[in-house]
Amino acid sequence: MRRRRQCSSCEHRFTTYERYELQSLFVRKRDGSRQPFDRVKLRGGLERASHKRPVPIEAIDDLVNRIETAAVRSGGEITAARVGELCLNGLRQIDQVAYLQFATVYGQLDVEDMQAELRRLNPNAAPSQN
Repeated sequence: MRRRRQCSSCEHRFTTYERYELQSLFVRKRDGSRQPFDRVKLRGGLERASHKRPVPIEAIDDLVNRIETAAVRSGGEITAARVGELCLNGLRQIDQVAYLQFATVYGQLDVEDMQAELRRLNPNAAPSQN
């Protein structure tokens, strides 16, 4: 916010700028350690999952903003599991292939898990004849 002010003693006019300062945000890792919330790292992971997919960058930015808002609402600290869950839910709505790519890396899905997830995403598909 920009404000014009005037000194009460010399009447000199000047401008001040105010900005909202975000609280420090942290991610609680699975091993119990804490690390600062890093938007760039989160965005990079989501971009890698949606590589060569028709995913608008605005959709990724919106998802990162929603996750950051969740961290703020949770008191400045969010678990890594919750961040992963929010990423998966967001990507599922944006692009199912990006969702599967992220789920494979994040959830460390094996072949059977991947097949089950594909069936869940597309219940009308015929089962594989392997």
